Amino acid sequence: RQTALITLLAQIGSFVPASKARIGVVDRIFTRIGSADDIGRGASTFMVEKILGRHAFVPNDCRLDPREIQVALVTGPNMAGKSTYIRQVALIVLLAHAGSFVPADEAEIGVVDRIFTRIGASDDISRGESTFMVEMRETSRILSGLTERTLVVLDEVGRGTSTFDGLSIAWAVAEYLHGSAHLPKVLFATHFHELTDIARTSPRARNFHVSVREWQGEIVFLRRIDEGSASKSYGIQVARLAGLPDPVIARARDILNNLESAEYNEYGLPSIAGPDAAGSVDASQMELFGGRRVGTDEGAVLEEIRKADVERLSPMDALLHLAAWKERLSKGKR
Repeated sequence: RQTALITLLAQIGSFVPASKARIGVVDRIFTRIGSADDIGRGASTFMVEKILGRHAFVPNDCRLDPREIQVALVTGPNMAGKSTYIRQVALIVLLAHAGSFVPADEAEIGVVDRIFTRIGASDDISRGESTFMVEMRETSRILSGLTERTLVVLDEVGRGTSTFDGLSIAWAVAEYLHGSAHLPKVLFATHFHELTDIARTSPRARNFHVSVREWQGEIVFLRRIDEGSASKSYGIQVARLAGLPDPVIARARDILNNLESAEYNEYGLPSIAGPDAAGSVDASQMELFGGRRVGTDEGAVLEEIRKADVERLSPMDALLHLAAWKERLSKGKR
């Protein structure tokens, strides 16, 4: 019994330095294990705080509730703090269940029987598994091991493959977690802005973003978690901060503008290829990829489509218009 008591006291004593790392005094941190799900108010990561200093770290609140905010989708640019935020929540839950003080002004945490994380990117050369395969295997284990007391932390699921495939998988995973009968609590950080539309159709999904501000062509990271989705990714601005050469940044901006506007040159090639693209394509390829000019009737159909007020069309009217346009275009190709 004495040995067990000494061991317990030693374990409790080891938690004290962790608490002092954040606030210097122990009695201002409150942790309650119960049925509520207010994971942290003024929560932070004490290891990062220890390195940067408390005033350099911006604390944030987190509330997950199976009835209201079961799935929290977190968007924002790279370096803004998405990963730090979702990791700090997992660490706070783990520390609380170990009986430790936690880096938060106040925390009330429901009982959690497992914490599932899908964070980072690494392959498994010994097994011949790519980064994406490792990611999918880990995601599979998470989805097959859910309980009503599970906390799931996902960071950039789907980034290891093509954009559409990755978005499709991320969307399906988020929907599966939201629709699970176990109602696990989920933090889902992503760069797929389209994923934020899930909150429109899933009542227990909520969008959050890491706030940034633009100032004189630069971005300022506020590190604050606010409700709503991020407006854009600011990837090029972050690349500039990382030191990419100015010509690369300028070219990236041109390409981004082209991709967003879907511009094509007179040969049907994407303008992203640059002005010399036509010279690298032989005559037969030019014909194949759209060297012909748009016909008069085809142009008229395109103009009608642009002017169509789709919001005022009934489903039947839309089908009739579509059939008429298809017939006109088919006649023009004969």
